[in-house]
Amino acid sequence: MRLSSTYNLPIISLAVRAFAAELAPDSQYIFQNPPASASEYRIPTSYESAVLGRRILALTPLGTLATVFPDSSNGRQPHGLAGMPLGLLEYVADCEEEGNPTFLAINIETTFKNVQGGSNISLAQQWTPPYPPDKRIKSTFFDWLFGRADEPKETVPYSAVNLPRYSLLGYIDKVDPASTADLASCFVSKHPDAKYWLPGNRIHESQFVRLIVTQIYWIGGFGDRAYIGWIPVDEWKNVTRKEWEAVSLPGEKKGWDEWSVSDL
Repeated sequence: MRLSSTYNLPIISLAVRAFAAELAPDSQYIFQNPPASASEYRIPTSYESAVLGRRILALTPLGTLATVFPDSSNGRQPHGLAGMPLGLLEYVADCEEEGNPTFLAINIETTFKNVQGGSNISLAQQWTPPYPPDKRIKSTFFDWLFGRADEPKETVPYSAVNLPRYSLLGYIDKVDPASTADLASCFVSKHPDAKYWLPGNRIHESQFVRLIVTQIYWIGGFGDRAYIGWIPVDEWKNVTRKEWEAVSLPGEKKGWDEWSVSDL
């Protein structure tokens, strides 16, 4: 016997709600955590998130340093930039044990000129998986039920907003030139071309500096299953190499699933 549309719609509606409840993140908790009583998943602690963050720092060689222009103009920049934020790509290396990123500061760079002018500074990094997921978020009940219309080829083969990222806030500290040998070796191992700009080169005046981290803002992914918020700086600095080497991030290995909580 064929069911009438009166019965079909409620059945489909119930199936959709059940499927969505199992997989899709609640839209109001994409960028914030739900109350503990409202979450279907165990939200990682801030310390567990710090361990993942320290692994990102160790494995991610690039980041964006954000500064603001000082009040005074150097004569080469347009007028009216005082207080305007500026974010620029920078080489990053994790060469010390406390989670303070190392940079090779070229003194003519705008970023470090702004710092010399009194600017605050922050470093933003995000995890970029080396492998695309086997199962995508958009593989939903609706695709199964109605079929998927032709879509343009994706420029990013994963959901970037479902992956962890952070911003490290702090201040720049100059490294004693007498103790830069180990830093130089570590930095060049991550960035071989940086050997041409090491301190004492004939091209640009440079120096090694570290970002002394004082605040950490973390977004671990969708808020219904990943921690979002501030990580205490003591937790960030107390993470050991043994701890961050023992965890893995989504997409470090082939065959991961964007919906899998264990991959977050």
